[in-house]
Amino acid sequence: MIFRTDLALEKQEALQEETLRGVLHAVKQDGDVRVTTICVRNEKGAEALGKPKGTYVTLESAVPLTDRPLLSSLRRLLSAELLKLLPDHGTILVAGLGNESITPDALGPRAARRLFATRHINGEIARVTGFHDLRPVAALCPGVLGQTGIETAEILESVVRGISPSAVIVIDALSSRRLSRLGTTVQLTDTGLSPGSGVGNKRAEISLRTLGVPVIAIGVPTVVDGATLIADWLDSYGIDPRREPQFDRESFMMVTPKEVDLLIDRAAEVVAMGINCALQPTLDEQELLELVR
Repeated sequence: MIFRTDLALEKQEALQEETLRGVLHAVKQDGDVRVTTICVRNEKGAEALGKPKGTYVTLESAVPLTDRPLLSSLRRLLSAELLKLLPDHGTILVAGLGNESITPDALGPRAARRLFATRHINGEIARVTGFHDLRPVAALCPGVLGQTGIETAEILESVVRGISPSAVIVIDALSSRRLSRLGTTVQLTDTGLSPGSGVGNKRAEISLRTLGVPVIAIGVPTVVDGATLIADWLDSYGIDPRREPQFDRESFMMVTPKEVDLLIDRAAEVVAMGINCALQPTLDEQELLELVR
């Protein structure tokens, strides 16, 4: 497969249906948002798609996340789809992955800072504030290996042992095959992730297998691999890039939109509020917005 992408939907699009035995998919339209659910049911499906067994939900908007009127609809759908993947009870640990100093990689940290952390609100604090029905939520930004010298997976393993959450949600920036999906798409999956895989810097896996609790990954594509972009462009003109001798995928860069600052800010807002609404159903959206300001 010549192109690089973190989206299960794009991997499915690149394959013939007959090669995808063990992979089921369903599509529905909700206003301006298209919801595609892909279920990889067995090892044959995982091998064909190049993705672990599990569920992948992709929300595609007709307009970019920079269009504010769309945000409420995306938050609602994200919240509803997330609830299908989460256990009904117990503490939830949310980790914002990525390097906040690099804008296209800052989605995770910026979203995590907008979460309503509630694990400490109990006893007298809950009585005084009137928050008696909050689900316990803990949030952290573990940084990246180059900043801390510690694998993100190692940090999360330690925290999971310490607070025993019923599930972990990880938020990370993704790579896409197509420029049109940057800032217009959100992917949720119950398979976890390997940080940095989308930009060729794959780190230790974060999943049920490694942490011992369910791991739901939420991501928004913020970059396209330069070689992938050119390969896609050549393919659109009927040219097979694999036959081009000068086509060296290692010589290219990652491409991101010029409005990436706004894209990351709005995407962080959508993801954080989608999580907040899913985990705290007794509070409405306006109350949650006031609490996390």
